[in-house]
Amino acid sequence: MKSLIDHARSFSATHVADPRHAETFRALEAGQAPEVLFITCSDSRVVPALITGARPGELFELRTAGNIVPSYPGDSRPTGEAATIEYAVRVLGVRDIVVCGHSHCGAVGAVVRDEDLSAVPAVRGWLEEAVPPHASVRSLAADSEDVAEAVQAHAIAQLETLRGYPCVREGVAEGRLSLHAWYYEVHTGAVRVHRPDNGGLSFGAL
Repeated sequence: MKSLIDHARSFSATHVADPRHAETFRALEAGQAPEVLFITCSDSRVVPALITGARPGELFELRTAGNIVPSYPGDSRPTGEAATIEYAVRVLGVRDIVVCGHSHCGAVGAVVRDEDLSAVPAVRGWLEEAVPPHASVRSLAADSEDVAEAVQAHAIAQLETLRGYPCVREGVAEGRLSLHAWYYEVHTGAVRVHRPDNGGLSFGAL
């Protein structure tokens, strides 16, 4: 914690006030115009700005356990996730949404290995709602430590859930919004993208 505090204390002097960066930071005062809504896992090994090279103001982020997109709640049960997605699409006008899963994902691993989550009931409930017993992800074998196939299938499944959001459905239908599934390897830094035209779980280099 100390190193993080020390960095926070010196951040303004070393970055914001630096003439090389000052203009960029001053421009943020006027507002934001991110290009992409980047949905990924809360896992500390996944750092969207590091992976993409995005600068402040370029990514609107939503991070959840297991990069899960919950079903659209409607007006009766608003959620932070739904509010973030709706704001990004309707207010900020992002043109792309990326759902980025990652290797060695604890949430997906717990699902495919059918782990006992009784000690973490909130986690268990979150995963059961997002990955129901009949979901195809649960049928995939955890045959590797990185659970790559299951993570990739899970990321694709989140795109289907996104299409249930009215703002996303309309944006896609009107051709002003595109959806993408990515897979990030935490141990190599490699990023792969789903190629739906190739069928199935076809992920290739960006």
